[in-house]
Amino acid sequence: MAIYDIMRKNTILRKGIRMWNEFKKFAIRGNVIDLAVGVIIGGAFGKIVSSLVNDIIMPLVGLLLGGIDFSNLSWKVGKAVVKYGAFIQTVVDFLIIAFSIFLFVKLINKLYERVKKQEEMEETEPTLTKEEELLTEIRDLLKQQRETM
Repeated sequence: MAIYDIMRKNTILRKGIRMWNEFKKFAIRGNVIDLAVGVIIGGAFGKIVSSLVNDIIMPLVGLLLGGIDFSNLSWKVGKAVVKYGAFIQTVVDFLIIAFSIFLFVKLINKLYERVKKQEEMEETEPTLTKEEELLTEIRDLLKQQRETM
């Protein structure tokens, strides 16, 4: 019975080590690291956009609408407080972030297309016109005649 327990523990230990090695390969792969960097930068970008909305855009919109402070807009329903001003700020925040990401993705797609076209142009051999083909043949024949003389 003791030998069976030792063998069983050893199998579990091997499976654990194998799983740990697979996890290391997964975590070190470029896609996971890129994703982590994207999430961190996205969080920082979200803070910047929130500050832009809360500290610059919404006060200006409030001034245009007669000095309204959106952050204080709310309804009182019994003991509950519905803060619709904060919701409006969050919606504006989302729209700015979504538009910024749209512009960024559009820029990346343009760059990708430009690189793709450049690679296609490099890969394709230039097609010769009939005149160019004939001139190439004449050149090759002249070269052969010189070599035979």
